[in-house]
Amino acid sequence: MTHQNPFPLVFWTLKVSGVPAFFTRSSAVNIPINLQACADLGLNEKSYAVSIALGGTANSGGAAITVSIMTLAAANTLGLHVSFPLALLLCILSAVSATGSSGIAGGSLLLIPMAASLFGISNDIAMQVVAIGFIIGVIQDSVETAVNSASDLLFTATAEYHDLMKEGHPVDISAAIKRANHQRAQVTDKDAQAPAAADLTE
Repeated sequence: MTHQNPFPLVFWTLKVSGVPAFFTRSSAVNIPINLQACADLGLNEKSYAVSIALGGTANSGGAAITVSIMTLAAANTLGLHVSFPLALLLCILSAVSATGSSGIAGGSLLLIPMAASLFGISNDIAMQVVAIGFIIGVIQDSVETAVNSASDLLFTATAEYHDLMKEGHPVDISAAIKRANHQRAQVTDKDAQAPAAADLTE
């Protein structure tokens, strides 16, 4: 959309938003982090104040990936042939049905029986796949939340940069990331100097 190398922005969002979300395992808790990251990038507050809050509730890209991968793994294990159109349909169905499911612990795993029904997989086998998901749930849920939260920030920034380019404004993603890193470093330095200044006054 911006005709620039997307990887600096992708890696930056994963570092700034994905890593904290991995450990908190909560998109809602990560909303203030994403809001601050948008401010550091210099995005329009009227835009990201809505999109970040909405994304923290509704955007469940990580859940859609979980449902699709585990369903395709089950189909492959059973020796079922999956055509590309059917796999694409699975991804679309997973993306739509997963909306908002990340707000429920293990909510994405309970969508697997629905997705497995596309391939004629019985509920008994589908629930065995769900059980496997619960076994790896700690890591799976952490990665899922990291993807959800980082994608909120990524899509918000990408959409605004695209709108700026359509209006004829120059956009340099790499420069914006450098400015954001510099601003975050300054805030960190101020926070580190505050206790020292308090000690001196005492």
